[in-house]
Amino acid sequence: MREFKDIKQIVIKVGASVLATQDGTLNKSYIRQVAKQVSKLIKQGKTVIIVSSGAIVSGAKSLKLDAMPRDIPGRQAAAAVGQSVLMEAWRAAFLTHGLQVAQILLTYEAFSNRRTYINLRNSMTILAKYRTIPIINENDPISVHEIESTFGDNDKLSALVAANTDTSLLILLTDVNGLYTKNPRHKDAELIPEVEEITSAIEKMGGEPGSWRTKGGMKSKIEAAKIVAHTNCAMIIANAREKNIITRIIQGEEIGTLFKPSRSWYSNKERWIRYSISNGKITIDQGAKTALLNGSSLLPSGIIDVDGDFEAGSIISITHEGQEVAKGVVDYSSNELRKIKGKQTDNIEKILGYKNYDNAVRSENIALEQ
Repeated sequence: MREFKDIKQIVIKVGASVLATQDGTLNKSYIRQVAKQVSKLIKQGKTVIIVSSGAIVSGAKSLKLDAMPRDIPGRQAAAAVGQSVLMEAWRAAFLTHGLQVAQILLTYEAFSNRRTYINLRNSMTILAKYRTIPIINENDPISVHEIESTFGDNDKLSALVAANTDTSLLILLTDVNGLYTKNPRHKDAELIPEVEEITSAIEKMGGEPGSWRTKGGMKSKIEAAKIVAHTNCAMIIANAREKNIITRIIQGEEIGTLFKPSRSWYSNKERWIRYSISNGKITIDQGAKTALLNGSSLLPSGIIDVDGDFEAGSIISITHEGQEVAKGVVDYSSNELRKIKGKQTDNIEKILGYKNYDNAVRSENIALEQ
């Protein structure tokens, strides 16, 4: 048996493949099933957050489109129309159990800006106090579709929400039973009940991203597991079609694939740094890398190169020989760093005419790659 009865904070992600019926309409019956199970958890004193796909599917049907839009503007328009349909379904389902829901639409900025990161965390705390269930989705109509600027799928979004809120268990409800040794279409594919560590072999089992209907797939779910593993959060991939799946998971039934937390965890501040968008890149030498791994700050003398344009206080990627070593909050702008890179700390004021800090990045503002 798995021990989940005593956990207090749970994030549940419901995928588009589950919420869409064969004819493309929103599966309101399934939403009611989820609401019934979650309401029991709320009344047991647990906090539950739902990350819900389904807005684009709902919008495409409402707009009477013959097929799901593939282009970005078309998907954004469908999401804008479908979000209200999706929220009304969740609201109606929970009202029958005397519970309220709250709509929260997020872009990656909420996880990259320190103030909005903390505000999101505080909002979740207040909603839990009022026994209100947040229904979270990506704010597709205003998301900027560039590298690192969108979640790519709601698997990653749910993992970032779990990391932000100190969640103990993330449940990904999908249309397969869990992670298999190979594509489950093969007769010799075997379900993996537990994953202790996400190795390269496990990552290869994820295969390619999902179908045209969904943006995710097993690959994105493994990426989500990698995020929450370092936040002391367990993750389960399970088949949404199993009867009372949420209740059974919380009761400890060994169903789906369990990804166990890592033995090393990021603090909440480190999570913010680690999973934020990088505004630039600093390349460091071997000495600086060794110092970082030993818990020291990054000095200008260890910097070889600076890429990008960023201001002091930005989050940047710190690399060595093409590999990311860490991310950090930089104390000088890119222009300032280009002038003082490779120089000793005593020379900063001579070169710039002032000195804000001795370090390029302070140790307390560094999150190492794990």
